[in-house]
Amino acid sequence: MRRRLWGGEGIAFAVLILICLALFVVPLGLLARVAVGEGFAAISAALDSRSVPRAIWNSFESAALSALLALIGGTLAALVMGLTDIRLKGLLTFLLLVPMMVPPHVTAIAWVQALGPSSALLQLLGIAPEVGSTHPLYSRQGVIFLLGIQHAPLVFLVVLAALRSLPREMSDAARVAGARPGRLLTRILLPLLAPTLIAGYALAFVSALGNFGIPALLGIPARYTTLPVLIWQRLASFGPSVLTDMAVIASLVALIAVAAVVFQMWLAGRRRNALIGPPQPPLDIKLHGLRIAVECAVVLVILATLVLPITALFATALVPTYGVPLTRDTVTFENFAEILFRQSVTARAFMNSTLVASVAAVVIAILATFVARYAAARHGITRRIGTVMTALAEMTYAIPGLVISVAFILAFIRPLPVLGFSIYNTLTIILLAYLCAFFSIALKPVTAATLQLDQSLDEAARVAGAGFYRRMTRITFPLIAPAAASGAILVFLTAYNEVTVSALLWSSGTETIGTTIFNYEDGGYTTLASAMAAVTIIATVFLMVVLDYLGRRAPPGVVPWRL
Repeated sequence: MRRRLWGGEGIAFAVLILICLALFVVPLGLLARVAVGEGFAAISAALDSRSVPRAIWNSFESAALSALLALIGGTLAALVMGLTDIRLKGLLTFLLLVPMMVPPHVTAIAWVQALGPSSALLQLLGIAPEVGSTHPLYSRQGVIFLLGIQHAPLVFLVVLAALRSLPREMSDAARVAGARPGRLLTRILLPLLAPTLIAGYALAFVSALGNFGIPALLGIPARYTTLPVLIWQRLASFGPSVLTDMAVIASLVALIAVAAVVFQMWLAGRRRNALIGPPQPPLDIKLHGLRIAVECAVVLVILATLVLPITALFATALVPTYGVPLTRDTVTFENFAEILFRQSVTARAFMNSTLVASVAAVVIAILATFVARYAAARHGITRRIGTVMTALAEMTYAIPGLVISVAFILAFIRPLPVLGFSIYNTLTIILLAYLCAFFSIALKPVTAATLQLDQSLDEAARVAGAGFYRRMTRITFPLIAPAAASGAILVFLTAYNEVTVSALLWSSGTETIGTTIFNYEDGGYTTLASAMAAVTIIATVFLMVVLDYLGRRAPPGVVPWRL
C-alpha cells in the first residue's frame, strides 16, 4: 500500500483530490463565506424585500407543480414504450427525448411563437388570437406548463431504464394467476418502481428549481419572478452590495435543492424493495384493438410537444418582422443569412460552445473514470475519499447552474494567486463551471460500470508487474469505455446548448449559443432569435441522429437513448 501511495497511483489520487477541491469545495465554500461572512445584518439586508420571499415561493411552487406534471407525463410515456407492443418504439422513443436536448430558452421561444397572437404559423392557419390579447404563456400557469414539458423526458428516461432492469418473475406470476394489465400495474409494477418515481420527481424538481431560460422569458413579462431570475436581475443592478445579495440568494437556492435531494434519498430508502433475479427483457403486453389508439395518442403528444412549437419557430424565422403572416410573398431567408453570414457573434458563439462543450465532455469522462475507480477501491481510506468526491459531484449537480456561476464569479473574479492573471471573462471560467455543474452526468454511468468490474483483473495485472497507468489504459479504460462515452455524449449535448451556467459568466468574445439566443430575444430581435434557435435545433437533432446511427455499431450503452 505504501508503494501505491508513493507511486503513480498515489500521485494520480493526490492530483484528483486537488482538482475536486478546486472545482467543488473552493467555489461553493467562498459562496457560503460571502453569504454569512458579513453577519446576520448583511443577510437580513439582502432578504429584506418583498421580492425575495415572493421569488422563494414562486420557485418552490413552479418546481413542485411542474415536477408533478413531468412525473405524470414521463411515467405514462415510459409505461407505454416499455411495456406494450406498439410499433416503431425506437423512432418514437427518440422523438420523445428530443425536447430534453432542446435548450429551455429555445423551448420557451418556440412555444411563444406557437401560441401568441403574432404567431406566423397560427396566422397562416387563420386561428391566431386577436391582436393585442395577452399571450397565454406569459403567466404562472405558462411557466409551470413549459417546465413540465421540458423535464418530462428526464422522468421518461429514468423510468424507462428502471422498467428494463426489473426482473420479471413477479410480473409473470401475476399474469399466470390471471391479473389484468391494470391490476399488474397497480399491485406489482408501480410499487416496485416507487423509488424510481421518487427519484424522477426529485430530478424534475431540482431541474425546474434551477431553470433560468423558461422563467426569464415567460415569467418576467408576467411578473412571476423565480430565484434564478432574481439573481440575474440583482447582478444587472450593479449596486454596492450586489455580490453579497447574489451570494445570499444563491445560497438559499442551493439549500432548497440539497434539502430536496436529501429528502428524496430518505424517502426512496424507505420505499426500496429488494429484488431477486437478474434483469430480463421487459414485458410486451398485447394491446390488441387498442394498439392503434395508443399509437395515435403517442403521435399526437409528439406533434403537440415537439412538432408544433418547432414549426412555429421556423415560421417566425422565415418572416421579415415578428407579427407578419407567413405567406408566399413574405417568406424570406434574410434572418438565416444575417445570423450565419453577417453577425460575427453567431459564428463565435457556435465555435465557443462547440469547443467548451467538447473539452468539458472529454475531461469529465476521464476524471470520472478515476473518481469511480477510487470510489470502488478495496482499501478503506481510498474508497471513503472516492465516495466523498462522488457525493460532492452529486451535490453540485443538484445545485442550480446559476448558483454555480455565482460561486465561480466569487472564486475567480480576482487574479489567480502566484500566477497573477485572472480567468474572469474568459472561456476558461465557463469551462471550469461546466466541469463542476455537469460532472455527475458522466459519473453516474461510469460508476455503475466500474462497480461491475471484477477487481481480480486489476490484481492479476499488478502481480504480473503492470504499473498503475498501464493497468488503467489496458484494463480499466477499455472495459468502461462504453459508459464513459455515454457520459461524455450526455455532457456534450447538455453543455452545448445551455444558458443557465453561462448566463452570468459570458462577456464580449466569450458568447455561447445559449446566451446569444437569449440576448437576441431579450433585445427584441425575435426573428433573429428564432432563426438562431432553429439552426441550433437542426444542429442538435443532426448530432443525435449521427450518434444514434453510430450507436448501432457501438457496444450497448454508448448512446444513452439506445437502451
